[in-house]
Amino acid sequence: MNCSSDHDHINRRDFCRTAAAAGVAMSLFGITQAGQTQQTEQPPKKPSTNGEQALAYPRTGASLPGKYPGRVAQASHDKAIANNAPDPAVVDAMLTRTMLGLTGASSIKSAWQEFVTPEDIIGLKVNPVAGKLLSTSPEIVQVIIGQLEQSGIPRDHIVIWDRREFELGDAGFTEERFPGIRITGTERKDASGSFTDAEGKLYGEAMIDRDWYYWADVEEHYDSETLPYMINEGKHSYFTRIVTQDVTKIINIPILKNAGATVTLCLKNLAYGAISNTGRLHKHLWAETCAEVPAFPPLRDKVVLNIVDGIRGCYNGGPGANPEFFTDYKTILAGTDPVAVDQIGYDIVLKKRLETRIQKEESPRGRTFLTLAEKMGLGTADKQKITLDHALLS
Repeated sequence: MNCSSDHDHINRRDFCRTAAAAGVAMSLFGITQAGQTQQTEQPPKKPSTNGEQALAYPRTGASLPGKYPGRVAQASHDKAIANNAPDPAVVDAMLTRTMLGLTGASSIKSAWQEFVTPEDIIGLKVNPVAGKLLSTSPEIVQVIIGQLEQSGIPRDHIVIWDRREFELGDAGFTEERFPGIRITGTERKDASGSFTDAEGKLYGEAMIDRDWYYWADVEEHYDSETLPYMINEGKHSYFTRIVTQDVTKIINIPILKNAGATVTLCLKNLAYGAISNTGRLHKHLWAETCAEVPAFPPLRDKVVLNIVDGIRGCYNGGPGANPEFFTDYKTILAGTDPVAVDQIGYDIVLKKRLETRIQKEESPRGRTFLTLAEKMGLGTADKQKITLDHALLS
């Protein structure tokens, strides 16, 4: 894999150009730009993984799908965007409605206290890969932090994180905007822009936990420009210490985007954001990675809530940022069950793709990762078994 040296506008975690990312996403699901199903050769046998090992770890009371399996709350508001940005007051009302709709609690404080305590270190997993144009919005994260503080969570117990620390700043997650909040990532640079210390060692190596890994019988060799974005080669993808050691609870905050004929929401945000050496996994194991990585305890037992930023998203060109396909969904989804939330989000994006004739019909593989995740015990993929509480606010 050979990448450009300009990584300021990386629009997918493990590919350097938006076009390449979109091309891979398209090829994964056999869909052309016009929505025609391609005639593809029989796919090769899937490489083996250690995904089944995740099932051997005893589940806890906090394990996914969490307190509300198969339940999704949604709030939509026509005035969610003002002056070309999410309106914080409206977003606050929308988030409040989803939290109350999900939990049935009588107050927003009570709703949040079902998931977190003042003793927790809470990691907010955002998605900043498309920069300021189409990443998890700082506005919704500010609203979440505000409601957490109102519910008794100390500000210094909140962490904003993603795989690439430097992308967080590009997307607007800065100390100036979030004073007192730790902002961190696995792959990192120093003040001079170098990925390596004086001894030539990647800073990211200190951020991975070699006791926790996803193994897959596929590997790729990276050039010197790409390796810092992968941290290691070989058949192991190591979990970040952020999830294994630093935080006690995780709130997952993806954005409502497509990836070819599927979506990159809760499960993808967790799976590809929490491990190293992911470039090798996209071509043959995208769906398996999305389903299996979150089944390991550092994610399965710590993710307590998924909140999808659907204020503004896209229906094509994702997971990069192609303004031609941006759309104002003006909605928020919330649930403890990431499979159910992704299923509802998938339906929203698919509907838009069909309306605009990007696709003429649903790809038979678009939901594959959801079916696999359900088999891993992470939640409900069957739409008939999902309860949706959708509030239209005004």
